Amino acid sequence: MNSTRDTDGHGTHTSTTAAGSEVQGASYFGYASGTARGVAPKARVAMYKVFFEEGSSLSDVIAAIDQAIIDGVDVLSMSFGFDGIPLYEDPIAIATFAALDKGIFVSTSAGNEGPFFRTLHNGTPWVLTVAAATIDREFFGVLTLGNGDTVTGADSKKLKQVGKNKIVVCQDKNDSLSYQIPNVRDAKVAGGVFITNNTDLEMFIQSSFPAIFLNLKDGEIVKDYIKSKLKSKASLSFHKTLLGTKPAPSATSYTSRGPSPTCPIILKPDILAPGSLILASWPGNRSVADINGRELYSNFNLLSGTSMACPHAAGVAALLKDAHPEWSPAAIRSAIMTTSYALDNTLSPIKDIGDDNRPATPLAIGAGHINPNRALDPGLVYDADTEDYINLLCALNFTKKQMKVFTKSAYFNCSTPSSDLNYPSFIAFFNANNSNSDSKTVKQFQRTVTNVGKGKSTYVASVTPINGFEVKVVPNNLVFKDKNEKRSYMLSIEGPSLAKKTVAFGYLSWVDKSNKQEIRSPIVVTNLDSQALPSSDGSN
Repeated sequence: MNSTRDTDGHGTHTSTTAAGSEVQGASYFGYASGTARGVAPKARVAMYKVFFEEGSSLSDVIAAIDQAIIDGVDVLSMSFGFDGIPLYEDPIAIATFAALDKGIFVSTSAGNEGPFFRTLHNGTPWVLTVAAATIDREFFGVLTLGNGDTVTGADSKKLKQVGKNKIVVCQDKNDSLSYQIPNVRDAKVAGGVFITNNTDLEMFIQSSFPAIFLNLKDGEIVKDYIKSKLKSKASLSFHKTLLGTKPAPSATSYTSRGPSPTCPIILKPDILAPGSLILASWPGNRSVADINGRELYSNFNLLSGTSMACPHAAGVAALLKDAHPEWSPAAIRSAIMTTSYALDNTLSPIKDIGDDNRPATPLAIGAGHINPNRALDPGLVYDADTEDYINLLCALNFTKKQMKVFTKSAYFNCSTPSSDLNYPSFIAFFNANNSNSDSKTVKQFQRTVTNVGKGKSTYVASVTPINGFEVKVVPNNLVFKDKNEKRSYMLSIEGPSLAKKTVAFGYLSWVDKSNKQEIRSPIVVTNLDSQALPSSDGSN
């Protein structure tokens, strides 16, 4: 349809997440009921359609961003990306470079191809790349057995199907849920009960028929009852929302991981934001579910993905731009990253569902989970301008033709190329592939911070140890007398040329105890490949 109307629902959902007005009594058929509002509800929204029923072209993407620049937007939220193309062929990277030059902040989605390394979308150095987290809310269904016993489990967030059909009980063995669920769906039964020890149910609980997922302990209760009765009976009830669930947040299994295939020397993703079962507006003429051939409609929908995480960060950026109109896009990104938190609501490190609930690395969650209130007063920021990004592109050895894609001119200055962008995170590759892999190697990073907090302040460096590596910061204290003063430091990482672990990580924190400020940056040490993607025609 050659129209700006949303015929899919994705754009409505993401835009209202970023800046939707307050709506009381919002819910998805009784789930997540309450008052809904976007992150920046008073922001003015300008929408540009780039995806149509026939698909999208690269020129559509570039034209939309160009028009947004002309219209003078402050923030771009882009919940889409492209696979397997280098920076100078990526329409998002190309067009957002022009947006950067006009002071426009860009938030993008990290992609939904996790939990594998190097699956990240939008690893562009001048945008914010947002990963998806769970939230402290779950939906439950209750299975009531014929003997009166009840068991509770995660449900499929769909309405109960009225009818006299059977409830099917399935035991998950050898990760068979992906086969069982379609079979039960196609059988058009009243509902399904799935017994599983799988803790990663994100992709399953959005099934299009009534279903409940039980752990092994509760599953035994159900199986014992079925065995004890010749004609066992049961009923399913839904619409139960539980708040304050623990642990939360966690990195979802699907959120794409770094390093960035397009620019691995910049640590990506940047930040973690809510992306799991997010309630937001939905077009009333677009069905939200199809249950046994019956289409259901709602003004709200629950969706998951980094597409849902991206507008959360965009909304925060809009609030920061309003509070600090003088801040550059890099300063806003820095404020978001360095004030994030890395502990969940059990005060333990944020876990990674896609890595057997081990502590999540920055390749999954970036600097940590977004913290809007703290981002308003970050204390220090890592700033950068267009010239800094041009110096980075020069250091990547792009050809003049490739450089011109970004600069729009053959007259650019590559006299001071630098791969050491003033970024609020660090990634060091210790991946030597030779006989001297046990020899010591030192990686160095130069950074400059700007004081945007109290005039007089003193920050002291604190580094989380990384096993097998020595991390030094010189100087280890930064003294500021006035606001907007700048101070520089050098961070060095010494270790074996070939790291033993695939990924090791720690944090550098600059702490000002008198003003109660902590500016935290992730540090990643990895033996993964550090080569960027080649061009589509095979040239470098």
